[in-house]
Amino acid sequence: MKTLMLIGYGAMAQEVITRLPDEIALRYIVARPHHHQAILERFKGAVTPIDSLDNNIVPPDLVLECAGHQAVKQYAPTVLERGWTLAIISTGALADTDFEQHLVALTQRHHSQLIPLTGAVAGLDGLRAAKEANITQVTYQSRKSPASWRNGAAERYVDLSQVTQPTVFFSGSAREAALNFPANANVAATVALYGIGMDATQVQLVVDPNTTHNSHRIDVMGDFGHFCIELNGNPLPSNPKTSMLAALSAVEICRRIAGQQAI
Repeated sequence: MKTLMLIGYGAMAQEVITRLPDEIALRYIVARPHHHQAILERFKGAVTPIDSLDNNIVPPDLVLECAGHQAVKQYAPTVLERGWTLAIISTGALADTDFEQHLVALTQRHHSQLIPLTGAVAGLDGLRAAKEANITQVTYQSRKSPASWRNGAAERYVDLSQVTQPTVFFSGSAREAALNFPANANVAATVALYGIGMDATQVQLVVDPNTTHNSHRIDVMGDFGHFCIELNGNPLPSNPKTSMLAALSAVEICRRIAGQQAI
């Protein structure tokens, strides 16, 4: 039986918990103190709620982050310093160059592992393979409904209540997108990490009042030729900002850990 520490107790974490493989034992949940009593009651004491990584924790087989950029900044260094395996869904946190380099150095020094999850997209194996030759261009477009962009940075760029047709409200690099839209642009960062980097990957963010999906399109050109991947994912019912596939990618890494498959 493999053990799991889950960072977060929001919509994505809830989805992951309901889908955990039987071979994974959830042992710790890093959550805000006001969630602790509910966690104790829900799991009848089998799961320990914590808000800091003290020295009394039994090392888990996997630490899984489902809580956002700030959680990565707060907990990732300690997790990696302890030699543990950390999978993160909030890959946009790695758009901070100094922070990313610090985490990479920690993995090398402490023989730990940092896994950026694929999240809401597919086809990243092809993107990684294309890097073996010369990639000349990677463009990523995120298209979501006004509800999916609401209560976030997008509202500084566009009046979501007045949009009547698909509208591009941001064009720039993956680094700019990840830093400016932390709740919505983790996929942009993931595409950049698997491909040609944060600054070379071009990103468009689109609000579309005619869609109910979270759509992702990746266009890649290079010596290998050209490929285009488009996904139209359903958002989590409890959080329209997040694609269900992103939560499923977190479940899938748990299943790989449980089966001791190659990561």
